Amino acid sequence: MSTHTAPSADRLRADDHRPEAPASPGAKAVGGVAGWLDDRTGAAKPIGYLMKKVFPDHWSFMLGEVAMYSMIICLITGTFLTFWYIPSAGQIVYDGSYLPLRGVTVSEAYASTVDISFDIRGGLLIRQIHHWAALMFIVAISVHMLRVFFTGAFRKPREINWVIGCILSMLALVEGFAGYSLPDDLLSGTGLRAAEGFMRSVPVVGSYLSYFLFDGAFPGEAIIPRLYSVHVLLLPAILVGLFVAHIGLVFIHKHTQYPGPGKTNDNVVGFPVMPVYAAKAGGFFFIVFGATVLISALVTINPIWAYGPYDPSAVTAGAQPDWYMGFADGALRLLPGWLEFEAFGFTFSFNVMIGAILLIPVMYGLMAAYPFLERWVTGDEREHHLLDRPRNNPTRTGLGVGALTMYGVLMFASANDLMAIKLGLSINDLTHIFRLGFFVFPVIAFWVTKRICLSLQRRDRDLVLHGRETGRIVRTADGKFFEQHEPLDEYTRWLLVQHEKQEPLQLTAGADEHGVVSPTAGKEKLRAKLSSFYFKDRIDPVTPAELAAAHHDGHALESIEAAPQEETSRPALESSRREPGKRP
Repeated sequence: MSTHTAPSADRLRADDHRPEAPASPGAKAVGGVAGWLDDRTGAAKPIGYLMKKVFPDHWSFMLGEVAMYSMIICLITGTFLTFWYIPSAGQIVYDGSYLPLRGVTVSEAYASTVDISFDIRGGLLIRQIHHWAALMFIVAISVHMLRVFFTGAFRKPREINWVIGCILSMLALVEGFAGYSLPDDLLSGTGLRAAEGFMRSVPVVGSYLSYFLFDGAFPGEAIIPRLYSVHVLLLPAILVGLFVAHIGLVFIHKHTQYPGPGKTNDNVVGFPVMPVYAAKAGGFFFIVFGATVLISALVTINPIWAYGPYDPSAVTAGAQPDWYMGFADGALRLLPGWLEFEAFGFTFSFNVMIGAILLIPVMYGLMAAYPFLERWVTGDEREHHLLDRPRNNPTRTGLGVGALTMYGVLMFASANDLMAIKLGLSINDLTHIFRLGFFVFPVIAFWVTKRICLSLQRRDRDLVLHGRETGRIVRTADGKFFEQHEPLDEYTRWLLVQHEKQEPLQLTAGADEHGVVSPTAGKEKLRAKLSSFYFKDRIDPVTPAELAAAHHDGHALESIEAAPQEETSRPALESSRREPGKRP
């Protein structure tokens, strides 16, 4: 007998029901396993929550995914490399398949790396993928942080996640340097020698710090095994833990989203993990993996067989670190020699220590503190789940571009010797230009960026008030000519007026009614000055009254502008900024 019932028109009785189709054996098996696991782990509820998590659909959110996928690629390829890499500085005679090195005394670390490159099937490709994925990780996490900064995604309640991101970015530099030093080739050995000199520049304790890390005089035989432990155990564990905490806080706080129809501070508009986002994210992982493999197969990086094993007597003047440490190298080249002096029987080498030791923690410390500084200056204690358009916060955008300009000056300064050689310029003149540019160029970049943002805001304001130019000339009955403008649709207009009006904080009285000066008067005065710097130059969004006046004749315009402020009250303002398609 068939298990299918007839259509409703052919049923004999009105209360007949169509029986459900029996589950397939495969579905029963999966359901049985899932039930067994849930009975013992209680995982059904958190997994169900995870599967329903909604992700906004915008390309810029993929930057963080690229960083995560690159780290996964590094973990996979790094595990492969540990099978054959020997973390030892013990000396042996190389007898592998690379003929130019046969008979040369090298360290076991260097010999094993060359063997991976030439004698292990697929070893060279894995090495290349590992190195390129590490560079991709640092690039992706840096660009992701720029997106977070310029859109204001670090604001309450996401300050902790921003701090975690800063720590991740800083540790990525240390992890990259540790891995870069493991092959013990001439280039990485020169970098380690430079790092040992940087440690010695720390006042008083520098020589002790160097002796402790290298277990004696440089180079010793302890640094390779210690770097190996740090590179494959300590730092990866910290990075993975921070990533898990970062993703967990994203789930707790929900995703931020760009302004748009239906998007508020109380919802998330996008796609759930299952089935849409899981398929997209899985496909994107393989795209990132495939692109990394393609680059690794076509572009050689870190050919250690061409450099040779490390030899302290064969230091090359062309040795330079990987690009992510270029800004620190540039700072070293720009710091003046008079910062080194003797006092109290000690030599203080601040011309080295500032750029090599202090620069990185100070830079990332300032980055981590910025959300708290901005909240104090603006007095904004609200939660924010909608992102800013960078043009709508000109001061923050200008500060970000200024900081990037400062970073760029240091990066270019790290190649001042190559510029002097290739362009036939004086290296001293280039150094003086970069020193001046470090202080001047960021200020110019800040001012130009802020002016551009304000100009873009004025353009948006004019577009909302007058609409788009159509190129059609209309003649009125009294003989006047004007160009007809086409009003914006409500979706486009809402995007241009949805941001809030920003005003500087007002300076509070420094003394009470009895003339007693407040102990926080100085701090509040500084806060008011910074707030004025932050919001003094601004373009306010279009109000409903201005929008109505722009679409009336001159008499109506005068009457609206002359109306009391309370007549263009909060309800009218909220009505103009309500999402398109919603009724008041």
